[in-house]
Amino acid sequence: MSWSREAPWTDGALRILFDCRYTRLERHDGISRYTAKLVEELGRRHPVVMLVSDERQLAMLPELPHVVGPPPTSLLEPLIGPRALNRLRPDVVFSPLQTIGPLWRRYKLVTTIHDLIYYEHPAPPRDLPLVVRGLWRAYHTTYAFQRWLLRLADAHVTVSETTAGLIREHRMTRLPLAVIPNGTEHHDVSRTPPAGRDVIYAGSFMPYKNVETLAAAMHGLPGWRLRLLSRASEAIRARLEALAPAGSLDFMGGASDEAYAEALGSARVLASASRAEGFGLPVLEAMAAGTPVALSEIPIFHEVAGPHAEYFDPESPEDAARAIRAYEDDTRWRRRSVEGEIWSRRFDWGRAGEQLLAFLRSVAVPGT
Repeated sequence: MSWSREAPWTDGALRILFDCRYTRLERHDGISRYTAKLVEELGRRHPVVMLVSDERQLAMLPELPHVVGPPPTSLLEPLIGPRALNRLRPDVVFSPLQTIGPLWRRYKLVTTIHDLIYYEHPAPPRDLPLVVRGLWRAYHTTYAFQRWLLRLADAHVTVSETTAGLIREHRMTRLPLAVIPNGTEHHDVSRTPPAGRDVIYAGSFMPYKNVETLAAAMHGLPGWRLRLLSRASEAIRARLEALAPAGSLDFMGGASDEAYAEALGSARVLASASRAEGFGLPVLEAMAAGTPVALSEIPIFHEVAGPHAEYFDPESPEDAARAIRAYEDDTRWRRRSVEGEIWSRRFDWGRAGEQLLAFLRSVAVPGT
C-alpha cells in the first residue's frame, strides 16, 4: 500500500498528525485502545489527521480526517517513513510508541514511552521463533540503542510517574518529558456484590505478567473461577491448567469491547500478579466499573489504585488467594467498589487530551 500524498489540513491550525497505525482490526489491545481514546479526545479539541495503514482500522477509530501509509512494522519504515511524512507537511507528529522512524524529517516528533519493562524482564513471548527470541534478549541487554533512538525525537510522553522515574534513573533522554496518565470512561455505578465468585484477568501472557501465580492461587479459592480474557495458545493453556485445580480456569479466547464490559460488570474481582507495568489500564477500568481489584505489590499499582486495592506478594499464590478471598466479605467489597470508582475519576481521557494538546503546542511552537 502506498503513502497518501496529501493530508486534509485545516487552514491556519497547527498541523497535528497522529500515528494510528498500531490500531487493531477487531478488538483493542492496550496500545490500540490508548491510540483510539487519545486521538478521539485530541480531535475534540483541535483539528487532527490520523495516519492509518489499513482503512479497516477506521472502524476502531473516531470519525476524523485520515491518510493512509504502509504498516509501521515494515523493514523500510525507519528509512522511507519520515520522507513520506515530510510530503504530508505536518507541523508535529505524535506516535503512541517510540518506534516511528526519526531520520530526515522536517517536522517535530513526539513519541510515547510506556515502560522499560523488557530491560528488567527480558524474557520474550514464548511463541516467538528461537532466532527472534535471541534477538529480543540481545536488544534488551543494553539501554544504549533505545537511548540513541529517543535522542532523535523532539520530546516524549509517558503514562505514569513510575515510568517517568525509571526513565530519569536510567538516563534514557534529556528531552522534554510529559507525564500524561491514561484515562478511562466513567459511569455512575451502584454495584451490589455479585452472587458468583469470578476473578477476571485482562492482559497478555508474557512471562512478566506472572499469570502462573493467579492460576496456582486457585487452590486456595474453592468455589471461585478465574476467567482469562485474552487469547491463549494451547501451550499456555496447558501450562496454566496444570497449575490450577481442574475446572477452575475459563479461557475466553479474546473478548470484544462489549464482552469485556460485561465481564467487568459481573466479576467479583479483577486480579493481576504482574511483576511490572507501565500503567495497568485494566486495573483502572475495573475500578471505574465498580469492580474491586487485587494486585501485586509493585509501585505502579499503588500509583494507579492507591489505597483502594488488596495487595499481595506476586511470588506467593497463597498470598494472592488471601487478597482475593478478602472480597468474600460483602461489606469490604461494597466499600472497595464505591471508593475505587470515586478514585478512578482522577484519571480521565478528556484531561489527557487537553494535556497532550498543550504539550504538542509547546513542542511545535516553543513559548506557547
